[in-house]
Amino acid sequence: MYKLVKPGRVFALTVIFFVIISVYLVFLYRLQIIEGEKYYNQSNEISTEEKTVTAARGNILDRYGRILISNKECYNIKIDTTKLFASDDPNRVILELVNMVRGYGDDYTDDLPITNTQPFEYDPNMTEIQRTMLKAYFKDKSEYLSEDPTAVELMSYMRTRYEIDNSYTAEEMRLIAGVRYSINVRYAINTADYIFVEDASMGLISSIMENKLTGIQVSRAYVRDYNTDYAAHLLGYVGLMTQEEFEKYSLKSYANDAYVGKDGVEYAFEDYLHGKDGKVEETRNAAGTILSTVYTQEPEPGNHVYLTIDSVLQEQTERILANGITSMRKTRATERAEGIARGDYDPEIKDEITGGAAVVVNVKTGEPLAIASYPTYDVSTVIDKYAELLQEENAPLFNRALMGAYAPGSAFKPCTAIASLTEGIINTETKVKCEGVFTKYAAEGYAPECWIWQQGYTHPEENVSTALRDSCNYFFYTCGNDLGVDRLGEYALKLGLGSSTGIELVETKGNMSNRANHADYTGTEWRIGDSLQAAIGQSDSIFSPLQIAEYCATVANNGKRYSASILKAIRTYDYSNKIYEREPEPIAVVESPQYNWDAIHEGMWMVLNSPWNEQNYLAWIDCKWTCAGKTGTAQKGEGITNDGIFMCYGPYKDPQIAIAIIVERGGAGAQTQFMAREIMDVYINICSYSDSSEAEMTLLR
Repeated sequence: MYKLVKPGRVFALTVIFFVIISVYLVFLYRLQIIEGEKYYNQSNEISTEEKTVTAARGNILDRYGRILISNKECYNIKIDTTKLFASDDPNRVILELVNMVRGYGDDYTDDLPITNTQPFEYDPNMTEIQRTMLKAYFKDKSEYLSEDPTAVELMSYMRTRYEIDNSYTAEEMRLIAGVRYSINVRYAINTADYIFVEDASMGLISSIMENKLTGIQVSRAYVRDYNTDYAAHLLGYVGLMTQEEFEKYSLKSYANDAYVGKDGVEYAFEDYLHGKDGKVEETRNAAGTILSTVYTQEPEPGNHVYLTIDSVLQEQTERILANGITSMRKTRATERAEGIARGDYDPEIKDEITGGAAVVVNVKTGEPLAIASYPTYDVSTVIDKYAELLQEENAPLFNRALMGAYAPGSAFKPCTAIASLTEGIINTETKVKCEGVFTKYAAEGYAPECWIWQQGYTHPEENVSTALRDSCNYFFYTCGNDLGVDRLGEYALKLGLGSSTGIELVETKGNMSNRANHADYTGTEWRIGDSLQAAIGQSDSIFSPLQIAEYCATVANNGKRYSASILKAIRTYDYSNKIYEREPEPIAVVESPQYNWDAIHEGMWMVLNSPWNEQNYLAWIDCKWTCAGKTGTAQKGEGITNDGIFMCYGPYKDPQIAIAIIVERGGAGAQTQFMAREIMDVYINICSYSDSSEAEMTLLR
């Protein structure tokens, strides 16, 4: 009879079962009894690591203690490369991370200067830092890459090197390669650790923690928090050190991942703003959980820097400048359209207004109260949009107020006047009859004209005050001819034209016309006509708007010139101690009898208050303060519309502020003065504020 279960099979199965049970028990005994203590200790293994604690950067404040830039705590996402590359598929983790970051609208660090889509090409806007990184990456790869590989060749090499298999699309491969390149290149140039995401959103952080992605660390950090949308050209920004900067700052014990000032105030006062990093011992268990933190060296935050700038006045000055230039552009467009309709518009002429600047300074101290440059930009996004800003029309990154150099035109005539009076070339009673054409050098083929001659008129016999009122070129040709450019240059430098203003930011020194470097600027030899043109603010004289504002303040201050330092005070991180406070610093004086200065002031008063100058008179007649000023029209050359220059100070009897306005291709100084008038009104209103914290216009304690 057939048996369903044979005894032999039952026996065999029983033996197999007991063998398996025996093996399991032996393994369990070994795991728990013999090596139990070892694995128990591993599961509770702790590690201690010393880490740098970044010190908070000092705040930047205006003269009244209003915060312009501070810090906010943020969270950075870092990649633990040891754990990441020990995982089964690090490329999958990287791609998952990138997609997650994008999904939350965050940005991640990708230093690879290659386009994200096919056909792969090098980024035409590659920065110098990216170029340096790329060269460092190529350095030891001559065996695999040609001397100057194309972007396609580099991507092909990376697919092989990083083992990015063909299951990933070309675009996915580019994303993965970008992260892996960013990690690798930091070893090649010995710079800061790779931070995958800076200032990550809480949504992204929560998602990463929930998904428990391999090799991801979240750490606390600080980022700059901008409390104003203005003063971009002044404040500057911070960024990671470059290799060149590391060589400089490593001598000051900066960490290799330190953020440093790159421009403006952030750069100028780096030594004050940057604190001293601390050290902490961090203890973690095997799972990475922090068990304890012990500070071995407390971090010391940076000091707080107070500027001379009034943030309210700065904001209003920037708005007035932007709105004023917009208005002038509309007027210019209307004039252009009308000219086209009449048939007398020259399409070859360059008349588009490209930008401008406005500067307000304290007459009694030289302190800048507002420095505006147009066009401007958003300093909080400058690093992310730097390449775009470089390509934008009219160079918004260019600080016209400090770096722009412009011929002053007739705004220079007060300098010629005080030099001639002081040197005895003329006195306050000297009168000169305008002949329309200065013919002294006609035989040599040079006979410059007064501006009014071009309209078929001449000025009456005038003294220095009325000559300033009427801006008579003939009068100042006469003065310049007798004075000579060498002596004229000495007075210009004392008044702050063509020399450093004393501001701590990067600025141009400009150039006061002189024989020594004339050929460098013009390509021609010095001629007698250049002395005459220098006397009316032409030739190759070029100055910055800040210099012109400080010059105006010096004239208003009877020749006493102060430094234009922008640093008001420095206080410790807890505001308890004053490290520095600015005292007005005279840096030059033009010694001349008061009656000479009075004659200059009277002439500048008549520029704005004489009915003879109807346009100026109507612009200033209802101002709460009586003011004095000078217009300037700077010739740019054939086929280019003149720059418009205007400077003024007020009140006339006891000057407090001086203002300079420059509009590129603005046409004439008189056409730009409405902006100075608006700024003056704003300042007058600020002075009348009832808020006790600002009523005395003193630095908050």
